[in-house]
Amino acid sequence: MNKLISLVLLVLFASCKKDSQTKEVALNLKEYTIEQFMDNEAVGGGSFSPDKSKLLVSSNRSGIYNMYTVPTTGGDFTPITVSDSSSIFAISYFPNDERMLYRADSNGDEIYHLYLRDIDGTISELTPDEGARASFYGWSHDGKSFTYGSNKRDKRYMDVYEMTIEDMSSKLIYQNDEGYNFNAISSNKNLLAFSKTINTNDSDIFIYNRTDKSLTKVNDNQSSNSAEDFSLDNETLYYTTDDGAEFSYVMKHNITTGKKEKVLERSWDVNGIYFTHNEKYMVSFINEDAKNAIEITDMASGKNLELPDFQNGSITSVGISRDETTMRMYVGGSNSPSNLFIYNLGTKEQHQLTNVLNKDIDANHLVTAKVIRYKSFDGVEIPAIYYLPHQASITSKVPALVLVHGGPGGQSRQNFSSLTQYLVNHGYAVLAVNNRGSSGYGKTFFQMDDLNHGEKDLQDCVEGKNWLASQQEIDASKIGIMGGSYGGYMTMAALTYTPEEFAVGVNLFGVTNWMRTLKSIPPWWESFKEALYKELGNPHTADSIRLHRISPLFHTDKVTKPLIVLQGAKDPRVLQVESDEIVAGVRKNGIPVEYVLFEDEGHGFVKKENQIEAYSSILKFLDTYLKKENAPIDGEMTIKEIEAEAPTN
Repeated sequence: MNKLISLVLLVLFASCKKDSQTKEVALNLKEYTIEQFMDNEAVGGGSFSPDKSKLLVSSNRSGIYNMYTVPTTGGDFTPITVSDSSSIFAISYFPNDERMLYRADSNGDEIYHLYLRDIDGTISELTPDEGARASFYGWSHDGKSFTYGSNKRDKRYMDVYEMTIEDMSSKLIYQNDEGYNFNAISSNKNLLAFSKTINTNDSDIFIYNRTDKSLTKVNDNQSSNSAEDFSLDNETLYYTTDDGAEFSYVMKHNITTGKKEKVLERSWDVNGIYFTHNEKYMVSFINEDAKNAIEITDMASGKNLELPDFQNGSITSVGISRDETTMRMYVGGSNSPSNLFIYNLGTKEQHQLTNVLNKDIDANHLVTAKVIRYKSFDGVEIPAIYYLPHQASITSKVPALVLVHGGPGGQSRQNFSSLTQYLVNHGYAVLAVNNRGSSGYGKTFFQMDDLNHGEKDLQDCVEGKNWLASQQEIDASKIGIMGGSYGGYMTMAALTYTPEEFAVGVNLFGVTNWMRTLKSIPPWWESFKEALYKELGNPHTADSIRLHRISPLFHTDKVTKPLIVLQGAKDPRVLQVESDEIVAGVRKNGIPVEYVLFEDEGHGFVKKENQIEAYSSILKFLDTYLKKENAPIDGEMTIKEIEAEAPTN
């Protein structure tokens, strides 16, 4: 009994201590500017130099992404490129020298080209074909070449090429006339693994033998399949599948005998695996309730390595050196942007290479997200990620936003978002919903929105709003909806088809006319087009009747609430005209509408200057039309007044 009393007292003490700390943060909370939030640095990638003395990374510290190197023991970043227009993303050092490979497009148009930076600093474009898209697939095991995809022959399909690094000459090794997706190549370069999309849920796997030109199907049943890696001896293909299960697991397939064996299964999707250079380790990525869980298996012992415990942060991605001794890893969470670490797999020594959170921001003022679940209109359980501002309380209720991810089959993740933390810091609760059709929660849940977009998935968002309204810290009269891409569509669908549910809408490059969007799919998505038609509807058939019905553009007369729309002019997925027309249509209702257009952005905003303008515009809009009870701030012009003075778009 005494032990029980002690335990209860300990729990009560911990709870009181936590409440006290929360109140202290709320009392001393500082509201940060968007410039301060955007002064957080985003670092990505991490390729080891041949001697492992440096890492090659991408960073937006200059305002847009450029290449940098950083010593693996810690130290200053050295800029390698100084682009001030198009972002540059590092791919890799060459295997045996310090030449560098990188990719870039033209201000977000997604027409990527591959470039070589030589040791003397000379830049060469390796895939100069105008209008053609190139994708790096990987280095050969012998380090003498790399494979890449290009649609220069046929804009619809990515052929597979091999480029020899001695003279940078390339040759076609697979002509892709059927819309296959490259997955892997064997160490002897003779076997290529492809997937073939059936629909947005299912795909087949094939092995192509370059010697005898045979193409062999691997999977037995229709299911979601993806080839991951070949064994070093070229005898086995490892792949993920959800055949007969809700979640994806790992299988291995003996190429000679056809025998299959399950290798790895968890209670969540195993998103992928790969082997290190000489197959000492297998690295696995598990999508564990909207965040990455990473396992590294020692192939000799079959046991998982014990990785460092970062308590409030989690390891989000890893990369292991060619000699299999050293690992780079990113560590972060919903309340912390990811930092880059180096970890010695033998000695366990580690070095933190970055501290990307702006030093002016107190980490205690950021909010740690909680995973919650609520029941939708038909009893389906909907997962969501909840950010509650420190300043929220029963006596100080805050406005809120339902945030919808892209996709349709995307997923809101437990990752750091400067925009989300900026809004939360300024007193907005955010509920990032994973409505039916989201990935990560089993294939049944993933398929639930097929051919009913803007209907049941929208009701999930409305029920998310109702969940927020039931929370004692939330002002139920001040709940808006926000999203990008598919989430932007959901925003417009909410304002159109449920016009009284949400107080405002924030639409970032959202689809508004499904028929036009599905007809204008970029040519390089040809292999995926039929799958999209099966999920969303074929605009060239009778499906167009339903697509017209669920397209907000044709029903703008129903919109009654304030709206802000943000768009990139170079967006190849959701064309600028989608936003132009929805803005014009809603303005006819006399509804306050803001429109923020960036001439030098694509599907998403990557330049800090533009992000600052976009996110500050969103907050100002919300402060005007949501937090301030739908009334302009004193002394500021109304949206109509701003529009009257602004030139017509």
